[in-house]
Order: sequence, then structure tokens, then C-alpha cells
Amino acid sequence: MTISSASETAKAVVRRNTEEVQGGGNFEVFEELFADDFLDHTPQPGRTPDKAGARELYKVLRAAFPDFHADIHWQLADGDRVTTAAGRLGRWPTHHEERPADGHVRYLSGLLFAIGLAFGSLIPESSVPPHPPAY
Repeated sequence: MTISSASETAKAVVRRNTEEVQGGGNFEVFEELFADDFLDHTPQPGRTPDKAGARELYKVLRAAFPDFHADIHWQLADGDRVTTAAGRLGRWPTHHEERPADGHVRYLSGLLFAIGLAFGSLIPESSVPPHPPAY
């Protein structure tokens, strides 16, 4: 496999995670894409840094924002490493944890993240804190 085709394959895997798992709530795809020994080097507070913690985070987001979707703005890849800039939108329709329902659309992040692949499974490389949108 050439570096170019490896890069395109890696971007497709990350796109599937972003669109089908995060955006569509398809956790069968999550199980397919995430390595069993997945280790998140930047876990969210209160979450374990493993596959179960990532799954829990995605499920919490899907429960809090049923219309949650992610839009990939751009992706760059070098072999099996992918950097993706994506915006995430969702409406806060129900009471969740400490925030009351208000029905307003929330721009959740302008997240930039780097993901590596090992044998076609997602393995996090690093994360960059989200920046507010420029608009």
C-alpha cells in the first residue's frame, strides 16, 4: 500500500467514525472501528481512557443531543495518521446533568484532533483543545 492510499484509507476510517458513530449513533460501527486496546491520551473528566470510556462519552453526547451531528471541515493525513477539523452541532432538548433544557442549538466545538490507525482500528495520537468558531 502506498503512503497516499494509506492516507486515504485512514481518512475514510476517521470520517466513518465522525459521521456514522458520532453523528449517526451507530455503535456497531464504533465496535468495528475502535481497537480493543484503545487508549485515549486526553480523556474527558470522569471518563476512563479506554474503549469503554470513549463509547460512554459518545453515548452521553447522543443522549444529550439527539440531533447531534458533526461536519468535517478538512482532513490532512500522513500515512496512517489523520488530523481532522470538525464542528459539532446539537440542540439541547432535555434536562441533562446540571443544564436545563432550552431547545437552543449549541456549537459544541471547533475540535481539531489527531488519530492514528493500527491495522484499521482507531488509536488516538493527540488532541488539541477546542477553539471557538471564527464566526
